[in-house]
Amino acid sequence: MKVLDKNGESLNLMALNFGPSHNATHGCLRYLAALDGETIVASVGEIGYLHRGFEKMAEQGTWQMVLPYTDRLNYCSAILNNVGYAKAVEKMLGIEIPERAKVIRVIVSELSRIFDHFVCVAAACVDLGALTNFWYFFDSREEGLVLWEKLTGARLTNTYARIGGLYRDTYNGFEEDVEKLLKMCEESLRDVHKILDCNRIFLDRTSGIGAISPERALAWGWTGPCLRATGAAFDLRKDEPYYDYETYDWEVVTGTKGDVYDRLMVRLGESEESIKIIRQAIRRLQPGPINIDNPKIRVPERERVYQDMEALIGNFKTVAEGIRIPVGEFYDSSEAANGELGFTLISSGSGKPWRIKVRPPCFTQFAAFHELVEGGQIADSIAVLSSINIIAGELDR
Repeated sequence: MKVLDKNGESLNLMALNFGPSHNATHGCLRYLAALDGETIVASVGEIGYLHRGFEKMAEQGTWQMVLPYTDRLNYCSAILNNVGYAKAVEKMLGIEIPERAKVIRVIVSELSRIFDHFVCVAAACVDLGALTNFWYFFDSREEGLVLWEKLTGARLTNTYARIGGLYRDTYNGFEEDVEKLLKMCEESLRDVHKILDCNRIFLDRTSGIGAISPERALAWGWTGPCLRATGAAFDLRKDEPYYDYETYDWEVVTGTKGDVYDRLMVRLGESEESIKIIRQAIRRLQPGPINIDNPKIRVPERERVYQDMEALIGNFKTVAEGIRIPVGEFYDSSEAANGELGFTLISSGSGKPWRIKVRPPCFTQFAAFHELVEGGQIADSIAVLSSINIIAGELDR
C-alpha cells in the first residue's frame, strides 16, 4: 500500500489486522493499522463483534424485565449496571428507596468496582507479558464471586437490583464475609504494587505511552478512570452525588500524564478508596426494609401474596402489565467502573419502555483509540488497548 507523507514522499505501508481473534482484543474488537515498519501511521477501529441488541430487546418486555439484560453490558461489574438502570427508572418515577437498600447498593457497587479494576489491571499485565499479577487479583476476585453467589445466587450476571429496591436482603454473616474479602483485596493490592511499582520493564512499557491531555479527553467525551488519569478530577459520586456518597470519607484518585501507567495506577488507587467506602457503609448498615411498600412498583412479599387478595392482585398486575410510568423522556447516569453509565428512558405510558438508549463509557474511549496509538509502535497499541479497558458488551450494546 503506497501513500504520500506530508512532505510528498512515497511511503510503502503495510495494512495489518489486529483482532478480532487476537488475544489482546479478546475476540471482540478489531483495529486495522497501517504500518511503516513497526510504527503505526494510521489506525481505524471497528466494533460489532459482540453486539447483544440490548436497546431493542429492552423494548420487548416490561421495565422490570430489562434488568437481566443490563448484566450483559459490562459483565465484569454487572451489579453496577443493575444499580444504574434501577436508579434511572426510580428517578423517573420520583421514588426514594429505603435507607438499608441504599447502603447495600453502595456496598455491592463498590465491591463490583474493585473486581472490575482487578480484571482490567490483571488482563493488562498479561497482555504485557506479566502473569503473576493476574493470579494475585483473580484469587481475590474468585472469593468475591463466591460472595456474589451466596448473596444473589449467581456468580457473574447477578441481576441483584430491582426497581424500588433489591432482589433480597443480605444473609447472616454477610458483613464478616465482606470484611474478610476486603482484607484479601488489600493484600493483593500490596503484592501487585510490590511487583509493579519499581519494575523497569513495566515502567518502560507504560510510562509516556498512549498519553492524552485532559482537554482532548474531555473533547472525546471521556469519563471515569481514563479521564481522571489525565488529572481531571471528575467523578459523578462527588460531582452529582447519589446514595449519600457525599457523606462518605473518600478521595477522587487522579493521575498527571494520562498515559497507560496512570490509567492502571488510578484503578489501583480507586480500589483502595472503594475499600474505605465499603467499611464505612458496613458500619451504617441498620435493620430495615430493602424494598418500597408499593405493589404497583415492587411486587409484594410472597407471604403476603399467598394470604392477602389485594397483594395477589398487585403481584399479578405488576408482573403481567409492568410498572406504569408517565409519558416522558428522562436521562440519568451513575459512576460505573469505566466511567459514566447513562440511560435515556422514553415512556409511552404503558408498562413497557418505548425506547431505551444507553450511554456506555467504553464507546467514547475506544473512539479515541486511533489518536492514542498513531505514531507509536505495534506493541504499544496492545498496552493502550488494555489500559482503556474496553468491555465489548457495553461497547456494542
